[in-house]
Amino acid sequence: MTADGHSSAAPDVVDVVALGESMVTFLPTRPGRLADVPSFERTIGGAESNVACMLAAAGHSTRWVSRVGADGFGDHLVETVGGYGVDVARVRRDAARPTGIYFRTAADRATDAHEVAYYRAGSAASAMAVDNVDLTAVRAGRILHLSGITAALSDDCLALMHELTAPRPGRPLVSFDVNYRPALWPDADGSRVLLELARRADIVFVGDDEARQAWGLHGGRAILDALPEPRTVVVKHGRGGATAFDSDTAGLDDADGTATLVRPPTVDVIAHVGAGDAFAAGFLSATLRGLPRRERIRHGHLMAAAALTTPGDLATPPARSHADRLAALDDEAWGRLRLGPGWTQAEQAPEEANTP
Repeated sequence: MTADGHSSAAPDVVDVVALGESMVTFLPTRPGRLADVPSFERTIGGAESNVACMLAAAGHSTRWVSRVGADGFGDHLVETVGGYGVDVARVRRDAARPTGIYFRTAADRATDAHEVAYYRAGSAASAMAVDNVDLTAVRAGRILHLSGITAALSDDCLALMHELTAPRPGRPLVSFDVNYRPALWPDADGSRVLLELARRADIVFVGDDEARQAWGLHGGRAILDALPEPRTVVVKHGRGGATAFDSDTAGLDDADGTATLVRPPTVDVIAHVGAGDAFAAGFLSATLRGLPRRERIRHGHLMAAAALTTPGDLATPPARSHADRLAALDDEAWGRLRLGPGWTQAEQAPEEANTP
């Protein structure tokens, strides 16, 4: 055992390790301003732990590495994430700092008609550093999933991100979701930091709106020119779908197979919260399984659809066999697909389920 009570044994290698802050989330029981909402329901939220939970629910082995307070909220986070089947043995407890929490309104977080109140300054997770994180456990995954949010939490967190993305022999495949949050970057450093981290990753997820806002980039060509190093760049276009570019291809013309754009199915949206994390989970799941580019993107869309049709950050993914059947639909059937609340539990054949 180590001095802090953690096992010194070499950790098992898992499919995906996710490192980052998760917070207890309070969702309003009815629409309205935060000032007017009388009560809230408790859940959890965190970009990286969301990915770990959804991948675990989809049948992959996952580990979440983080820090939480030695408080009831920390207990809730660890128990909830662990309840999805995620290995939480490397989540450290911090007796001097609290677990982060936040409140949000019921309105769509993807629009300006919402409020979010964060209470994360000085949180336990912001104290993550190279010398207090089990780096061996973090690196013991086929894929290491990170996001730009962690880099904004503190100087120590940024140094940790630099350490984990540094080229080194035996480094796991690094997945990086840019997750640009302007409020976390009060100056212009955020744009530079996120671009640097993205260039050190193997798989990058970025929205075209994020690329415009953070880097002033417009279109796939500009984004790829700015990110020549990653093996795969996935550019998300919102309702327009997502395009995946691989470094072993020469250009951007989808006609000759060098880029793949896949539009999402029609979805009856309940809430947009967590959809980006779910997309990353679906794409990484298909990547681990060695599926072609089109199927990787389709699995991303299907995981996102699971999140879009539930009110919280986390959703139950479809059974793998169900997702595989939908992802294998021909283009015409895929284009007709419509997914609503409860679709992940559907047992009908894909040609009959959720299609108009």
